[in-house]
Amino acid sequence: MGWQRQPHGATVQKALEDACAAILKETIVVHAAGRTDAGVHGLGMVAHLDVARVMTPFALMEAINAGLIDVPVAVIACETVAADFHARFACLARHYEYRIVNRRAPLTLGAGREWRIKKALDAEAMHDAAQILVGHHDFTTFRSVHCQSANPVKTLDRLDVTRTGNAITIRASARSFLHHQVRSMVGCLSLVGIGRWSAGDLREALEARDRTRLGLNAPPDGLYFVRADYP
Repeated sequence: MGWQRQPHGATVQKALEDACAAILKETIVVHAAGRTDAGVHGLGMVAHLDVARVMTPFALMEAINAGLIDVPVAVIACETVAADFHARFACLARHYEYRIVNRRAPLTLGAGREWRIKKALDAEAMHDAAQILVGHHDFTTFRSVHCQSANPVKTLDRLDVTRTGNAITIRASARSFLHHQVRSMVGCLSLVGIGRWSAGDLREALEARDRTRLGLNAPPDGLYFVRADYP
């Protein structure tokens, strides 16, 4: 059910905390660079935990992974950091990638990991329109009604659309994102790609600052948290 611990389902945070608690024999809270929704994937999520027991990073990583054997989560690197390090608050930039497969044939290996769009997409038009969203804006239109951020104004550093064969990749970078912001931007760009929206329509949706003006919220399947940057 995504990253954040939930009282009624399995989450990445709970899996990590349970594995750590079993090893360290203490209550553990794991803090992450971001909170991914259910169905979203993490290639390079960064998280931190404070522990009293002395262990080498390698030994801790091996032990945690042994405790995660039954879930699709793995720790791929582990290191000791300064006492004031915080995976969320020290993060300078977060990088996401959204993967679209533009073909009529159903997904096979990519099922649950990509978004298939059958209608032909104009990736160049999508990229050109995407530049409207780059910069410092009020992204109310592109935030979930359940978003807990106090301020809808964010600075989007990058939103690129590229195509290789039938694979379209959308890369987004910013210091922080609103809940559903990337998926909402991708959904609207897909409307530009199939010709249902123009770049002007996208601009009007942004300037409306109104969630009801959102054209489409893309599914979580194709979204990946790629990397977090730190000082």
